Amino acid sequence: MNLGDARSGKLAQNIAAFGRTLRHAGVQVDSARIVLAHDAALLVGLASKADVGAALEAVLVSREQDRMVFRELFDVFFKDPNMANKLLAQMLPSAEGKAEPSKRRPRVREALTPRKHTPQQAMPSKDEHKIDFDAAMTASALERLRHADFNQLSAAEYRLVEGLVRGIPLPLPRFAGRRTRKAHTGPRLHWSGVMRQTVRFDGDAAVLPRRQRRSELSPLVFLVDVSGSMERYARLLLAFLHAATRRHPRRDVFAFGTQLTDLSASFQRADTDDMLLEAGTTIADFGGGTCLGESLATLRQHHARRFVGGRTVVLVVSDGLDTGEPAALGQELDWLKRHCKHLFWLNPLLRFEGYAPLARGAEQLHQHADGMLAVHNVSHLQQLAASLSALMRSR
Repeated sequence: MNLGDARSGKLAQNIAAFGRTLRHAGVQVDSARIVLAHDAALLVGLASKADVGAALEAVLVSREQDRMVFRELFDVFFKDPNMANKLLAQMLPSAEGKAEPSKRRPRVREALTPRKHTPQQAMPSKDEHKIDFDAAMTASALERLRHADFNQLSAAEYRLVEGLVRGIPLPLPRFAGRRTRKAHTGPRLHWSGVMRQTVRFDGDAAVLPRRQRRSELSPLVFLVDVSGSMERYARLLLAFLHAATRRHPRRDVFAFGTQLTDLSASFQRADTDDMLLEAGTTIADFGGGTCLGESLATLRQHHARRFVGGRTVVLVVSDGLDTGEPAALGQELDWLKRHCKHLFWLNPLLRFEGYAPLARGAEQLHQHADGMLAVHNVSHLQQLAASLSALMRSR
């Protein structure tokens, strides 16, 4: 592998270009990581491509969903010694790697896609190349995207926002479990610990260990509307929920339109791109109508065991434009309320000032939900965790 001579500066230039390519693909890479990657490459030496790849992966990748993206880009990027210069000039060729182009992840294909310039469009300057290649944005542009409605984004903005929502944290609700653990405070003594302390100090225990109930994550159930009116929101919200609840041990995800589709198996995928690809093939009614009442009836009949001990938190992501009978929907929502701890309605239509749930399905959701929250832009997704916590405390 020819990474260039470190003394002439080619190694640092190539690794910096590779870091910008990873950033273009949505991997969280900053300048400090790129400097560490340069030092790691010098430490392991350049004799083995596998050793260099493992060293750079250990430094540049911090999220599991980015690991396969890194490996595919590394294989393609360092296959051609001149690839770095071509990437910096934004004239990316269709290089052949181990992965076929059709099988590459969307983020990898986007990072390796050449940008076409029309004859009337002047070629950008060197500084403009750098800004565009890094996918960097001015503060005002980023602030505008944070408050832009998902339904009003262009294709390029939509892809950028999809990368942004994957990094939004969502602190999850917890409850005091039945099992206990050793602690300094608690209502009961930890007798086995007391006996060990007594033996250790010849009958005089200096500290009396106590028992405290373990804190456990509340089970989560997501119901995501994939009808035609929610088409632009569904993909972004699925990506957000997958990334934000990656470490949750009990999460169940369902998509509903004209029927209910279980996406829990798809959400077991480590990579968000893989999850979205599998979910797209699993959902048969994407972009169709909305029958929430019938979908909840299927949930009650076939998936009632997903609701554990009345501790489950249910998030319904929908605009409430249901086409079914409101009486049937009300009955199913009554059952759902009895079997969960909290029911929250995440509604993108709250982007309209003065919105009122006047539709029949929206009226039923509004009556049964513990709270209604907006999820139509990045800013409101960032506020979602605090809003959920406040609503739970008020209940």
